[in-house]
Amino acid sequence: MAGVLAAIVGYASTFTLILAALTAAGASPQQAGSGLFSICIAIGILNIVVAWRIRIPVSFAWSTPGAAFLLTVGEPVGGFPAVAGAFLVCAALVVLTGLIKPLAQVIAAIPAAIANAMLAGMLLTLCLAPLNAVAEMPWQALPVIVVWAVSLRFARRYAVPLAVVAAGIILATTTQLPEGTFGNAWPALVPVMPSFTIDAIVRIALPLYVVTMASQNLPGLAVMRANGYALRPSPLFTLTGVASAATAVFGGVTSNLAAITAAICAGPEAHHDPDRRWPAPVAAGFTYLVLGLAASLAAAFIAAVPPLLIQAVAGLALFSSLAAALAGALAVEEVRLPAILTFVTTASGITVAGVGAPFWGLVGGILLLLLLRQRQTH
Repeated sequence: MAGVLAAIVGYASTFTLILAALTAAGASPQQAGSGLFSICIAIGILNIVVAWRIRIPVSFAWSTPGAAFLLTVGEPVGGFPAVAGAFLVCAALVVLTGLIKPLAQVIAAIPAAIANAMLAGMLLTLCLAPLNAVAEMPWQALPVIVVWAVSLRFARRYAVPLAVVAAGIILATTTQLPEGTFGNAWPALVPVMPSFTIDAIVRIALPLYVVTMASQNLPGLAVMRANGYALRPSPLFTLTGVASAATAVFGGVTSNLAAITAAICAGPEAHHDPDRRWPAPVAAGFTYLVLGLAASLAAAFIAAVPPLLIQAVAGLALFSSLAAALAGALAVEEVRLPAILTFVTTASGITVAGVGAPFWGLVGGILLLLLLRQRQTH
């Protein structure tokens, strides 16, 4: 039951974000549905096979921070095929991280406060979407926010899924789906011929790699460690990289270790005996496979509704992630100013020399941190 709950919460909380991000990057509704379906298959298989094989409740998920980042980038030169190419480059970097230990050590050396600040800067724009939606479409957005807020009080874990249900009910009564939508509701994998452009690699692949490693894979390992499970990260990185490469050719965003939902599967909620928690990710994997069957219908529905309202629901889903990222960024006083520099630079959305704000935020924060530390040593 813990595994089923983790999958439902993970899917319902952020599937709108995945679809909105792929659409913003130039995917058609069919390609967005294929992307979501392919990721569900990949993380479903990863959860089932790995947990069953090693008897440890390790969980996998799609890159929620990566999707949030993709939503802010927009469609690159070369369109969605260039995005698929960027996904492949990112997957290759993740595989190399698993195979080359010094590369994993470099990623692990990024200060947690700086990584959290970069993530918070990327999430800020999305978390403002609910307020923008209230200003532009109050009668549609306010009920969703009220349901979310009341659910936080009485059923915190289900707040975002219930907000998604509320949004679905509102949109179902106000949105006219294209004729034949339900006849074509069965999911399909739509291949995308990847193309490789410098623009997409610099603006999408490299930041997506850093975000996925720093904001998903490393926290995922920390969650497992906190629950008493020691994992060898290299094979897991390699597996997620291979899975990401497989889904990239169908428009799927990067797969990685789960961080938030991993706590459900690896914690006492799954079982009081740590040695008997591994069936939870297995159940989550089968649940993801079932949920993936609704990907095409969900994509068609998302394409027919106001984008701002979908972004508002995604923003509500990311509130807790933003709060955690800000708390992690500002927790240590000596790193606070570099973290703030990273945060505001990333949130600014600037592009310099064709490189997006998250990269410059990361570079600026690390350089200021090194400068301040050098001054302290003198």
